[in-house]
Amino acid sequence: MSTPYGIPEAPEVLDRREGPYGEVVLRRHGGLLQIIANGCFLMDTSDGRSERRLVDAALAALEERAAGPHVLIGGLGVGFSLAHAAGQSRWGRITVVEREPAVVEWHRAGPLSALSGRALADPRVRIVEADLVRHLHETSDTFDALCLDIDNGPDWTVTEDNEGLYSPAGLSACARVLSPGGVLALWSAKPSPEFEGTLRNAGFRQVRTEEIPVARGVPDVVHIGVRPE
Repeated sequence: MSTPYGIPEAPEVLDRREGPYGEVVLRRHGGLLQIIANGCFLMDTSDGRSERRLVDAALAALEERAAGPHVLIGGLGVGFSLAHAAGQSRWGRITVVEREPAVVEWHRAGPLSALSGRALADPRVRIVEADLVRHLHETSDTFDALCLDIDNGPDWTVTEDNEGLYSPAGLSACARVLSPGGVLALWSAKPSPEFEGTLRNAGFRQVRTEEIPVARGVPDVVHIGVRPE
């Protein structure tokens, strides 16, 4: 929405919370919903192509190997990845790990429920409120695919806590919870050739990067690796 002079109106704050990792804000800007963490823009509802591609790339890499595969989606965000996965009948179970209670509540009973309400009602879906990196180290569950989108990527993290995901120890934790032949798919706001090497050094095979064009110019990407059988 704009003023009569064509100048976009200031964003409207819908909710502001002090969470376990700092301040999180949900705001509306025109027709878009936006999530802001500690003053830093994280995501909005403008597109979602790359978040959906994150799920599609993991499913394609499974190559029909698993019947009813179990996917972990790391980061609920605005719900694009969850809604897309829930719309695919091939997934057997869908576990979503989100560390911000406010984000979960915005999906369950707030403005973001318009995007995710049907998915949250799907009996295959389970929401876990936890820090993803810690959960990967501690969970006893096993997954056929990990679709992870908790920050801007390996070269540009918003919070220091998330840097551990892209480290050798974090990738080792990913491999630990993946079944043999399982797929790791990681979203990033820009390509990272160095991270491809980190994935290979962590033991992942069939490492590749898929680029998704976006309006701002620099493509979003999905980094993909497969745990050896």
